[in-house]
Amino acid sequence: FAFGYNSVITKRNKFFLPVFRDLDAQLRAFRDKAAAAMPGSDWSPIELTPGLPPERADVVIVGGGVVGWSIAYWLKMKARVRDGLRVLVVEKDPTYSQASTVLSCGGIRQQFSLKENIMLSLFSAHFMKNINNHLCVVNEDPVDLQFNHSGYLFLASEKSAHIMEENYRTQRYVGAKVALLSPSQLKERFPWMNMEGVALASLGLENEGWFDPWSLLNALRRKAVSMGVYQCFGEVTGFKCAANLAETTDGEVLNVQRIKYVNVRMPNSLEYQPVECAVVVNAAGANSGKIASMLGIGLGPKESVSGVPLPVEPRKRFVYVVHCPDGPGLDTPFLIDYSGVYCRREGLGGNYITGMSPEETEEPDISNLDVDHEFFQEKVWHRLAHRIPAFEQLKVSNAWAGFYDYNTFDQNGIIGLHPLVPNMYFATGFSGHGLQQSPAVGLAVAELILDGGYKTIDLSALDLKRILLQEPILESNIV
Repeated sequence: FAFGYNSVITKRNKFFLPVFRDLDAQLRAFRDKAAAAMPGSDWSPIELTPGLPPERADVVIVGGGVVGWSIAYWLKMKARVRDGLRVLVVEKDPTYSQASTVLSCGGIRQQFSLKENIMLSLFSAHFMKNINNHLCVVNEDPVDLQFNHSGYLFLASEKSAHIMEENYRTQRYVGAKVALLSPSQLKERFPWMNMEGVALASLGLENEGWFDPWSLLNALRRKAVSMGVYQCFGEVTGFKCAANLAETTDGEVLNVQRIKYVNVRMPNSLEYQPVECAVVVNAAGANSGKIASMLGIGLGPKESVSGVPLPVEPRKRFVYVVHCPDGPGLDTPFLIDYSGVYCRREGLGGNYITGMSPEETEEPDISNLDVDHEFFQEKVWHRLAHRIPAFEQLKVSNAWAGFYDYNTFDQNGIIGLHPLVPNMYFATGFSGHGLQQSPAVGLAVAELILDGGYKTIDLSALDLKRILLQEPILESNIV
């Protein structure tokens, strides 16, 4: 009997001991967590959904494209102390498959007509040339933007030559290195080009060319995250605000809102996280008009301040990659013909990138990113082949579409505060210039937030008030 009893006890111990050991391990783990949950710890006994943003941030940046991440980087650079400023970047597209940044042609130029645009791109060019002085991360590979310094070449007809001369004077005055070329000089330098109709040309000599957009975006994001910036993949669906009434000198009563919380919805989910914040930056690119409307901007009476919408909307642009072994070759600049067609070399295998903007009345459908191949056949090819006869024989090897954050008011960037939302800053509407100007724009917005004004480049002309006052500043060199 004793033998049988001891046998049962032994069997029962063998069964329960592992259970007790497992329970003991769980209790130890719980005690460790409980200790960690004392004041000063971030641990919570509630299991959180992975990817949720923090509950509080000093600055929430809506839009994780190159402009948004540049702003985040410069905010942390100016704050100096790692945890002195809590910055959150919210991006709704975790794959960046539809992001304007990575779908662009990656060009940078100083050949603009407005001094603000010239200064922005000059600053950004110097930033990119010394990028590892800014964006290197310890124990990570150095940044390689694959910068090609072939420059931009603008062509002007007899009708537009005087505008090119005016722009040239402005560019040289601001500090851009450009040269005007006569048709004979142009033919000598680029013998593969047909000179018919060309009266004058402008060539960028320094700080112009093209680079890899993804490399710049990833470098800014990597550096900002290493400095303590929070990133969240989700969609901003609304705001919680405190409202006050204010009266203008004209007697108009305004509903002034201060954002208290940003609602961020998680991908493929109905769950959302309210983020308490002090400042919001609308850097949502082509979607920034939609973000602004969530605050009632543009939804008020037509003749009122609240009735003026943010004039930024998505405009689809097609990019075509063509293969032409007998093309211009290594000395091909980023060519901008006065007909609207553009072309640049893509790599070393006889490939080129080309395209053009459609007429205002022919803007393509923006409900998708499908490519219209007939647009190349009907609009692009004959203009391209007229200027570069070698392109009469080519093959389209690839194509894609992307969105401009198109400013329908004057095609220039919109930077600054809105009077009806005094803690939302705007950095949008660059109409195709956002990528190349992003390093400078990021610094400018960081200065507005932390210093209360511009310190490096005066961008007052790009303030949102010009839209409310209906005073456009026009840029003549839009591609």
